[in-house]
Amino acid sequence: MDIHVSLTGRRDLAAGIYRQLLDAILDGRLRSGERLPPTRDLAQRLEVSRNTVAVAYERLTAEGFLVSKVGDGTYVSTEPLGRLRSRAAPSGSTVLPRPVWRTLAVPAVRESTVEYDFAVGVPDGRFFPIETWRRLVARELRASTVRSATYGDPRGHAGLRAAIARHIGVARSVRASADDVLVTHGAQQALDLIGRVLVEPGTTVAVEEPGYWPARLLFQSLGARVIGVPVDGEGIDVAAIPAAARLVYVTPSHQFPMGTPLSLARRAALLAWAERRDALVIEDDYDSEFRFEDRPLEPLQSLDRSGRVVYVGSFSKTLLPMLRLGFLVAPASLQPALAHAKLLTDWHGDLPTQAALARFIDEGLLARHVRKANRQYAERHARIVAALERDFAPWLRVVPSAAGLHLCALSTVELEPVVAAARSSGVGVQALSDYHLGEPEREGLVIGYGAIGTERIGEGLRRLRASFASGARPRGGEPPPH
Repeated sequence: MDIHVSLTGRRDLAAGIYRQLLDAILDGRLRSGERLPPTRDLAQRLEVSRNTVAVAYERLTAEGFLVSKVGDGTYVSTEPLGRLRSRAAPSGSTVLPRPVWRTLAVPAVRESTVEYDFAVGVPDGRFFPIETWRRLVARELRASTVRSATYGDPRGHAGLRAAIARHIGVARSVRASADDVLVTHGAQQALDLIGRVLVEPGTTVAVEEPGYWPARLLFQSLGARVIGVPVDGEGIDVAAIPAAARLVYVTPSHQFPMGTPLSLARRAALLAWAERRDALVIEDDYDSEFRFEDRPLEPLQSLDRSGRVVYVGSFSKTLLPMLRLGFLVAPASLQPALAHAKLLTDWHGDLPTQAALARFIDEGLLARHVRKANRQYAERHARIVAALERDFAPWLRVVPSAAGLHLCALSTVELEPVVAAARSSGVGVQALSDYHLGEPEREGLVIGYGAIGTERIGEGLRRLRASFASGARPRGGEPPPH
């Protein structure tokens, strides 16, 4: 490996090389067993004599930091050195981030450590056709277009944009051509691009309450004044949206986290409100591919006739979150600015992966995968609902939902001790209060069923019930109507 050694002046060069190599060993940049360059090569690169480098190597060898193998080379010792130190960036600078970054409560991303994980928003990776995907990606990596080594269209791979337009046109009734689609690194980047284009410091953004906290925090980080708008059994209360709002973020197909869809009357009212107030609506359709009963309502985008809706979609739930693939469909008036924002953010995404997804969609593999996964998720949804209604009636009331990878249940008890007791018994669930912008008016649990296998649901719910039986404390009043 090439080692960065900086020499100034011409005095005691061997000592300078020695100190810098020693630092690299002690702070882990040169790892145990790693081979150093031959003395001749390093001397030529540093423009010093070979003997100067050899002196530094010999000193480190004598002290036990290096091991010389005749005819093979010089290596970092594999013996415990005992004096290793951590390497970190300089601290104590007076350069600080904007104040908002010292106030945003962004939860840490942690891997699950529980045995029975009812995590929200996580699909079952076992359903993903990995061998088929590997074949498609390998095919694109062998293509001549990869070897051209040029930058691509910031809007994304042309074939994928066309495939997405066809897919959402058929599966979700979204009105879009390939030119209307912009490929993103998941839904979160789509929201970021929209915010960069539309949000100025002080802009009022309305979000659902409770709602999707990453969107809320993103808009706050851009300087927006974020206002929570109550959600009831028909979705967001349009009458409660502040008149100053210029951007409204909603999840109308499967409200996150309550699970209720936005009623047709509310959809019409929201679009009329946006036109009257000269505002924009962000429609996040994050997991509506998985639907177990009832007909889906028309997307806001397909009902919009005045260019007031940006439709945001993601493949994180249908495929895998780690692929970081999503998209947005915007009115024509916003498309140039959004494409420019994408270029300035990261230019474009992983084009071979995007091309592989285009084939995955065009060959019917995505539709087949969704059908297969939908059957499994429908079974899990039904099992959990049946168990909650049968065994948790004293504490929980299920909020009706017919889509997605999670459901919500309202409660009449304090849930913080229940959630803690459940985790100590190996069960992971989330409290509804985690998704509130302000002080929650109701208690509840949000229960996901993508990360837990069907065969583990029964035992997981049995342990959760035991946690209710041992840790539930009554709170005043009944849960409000939903």
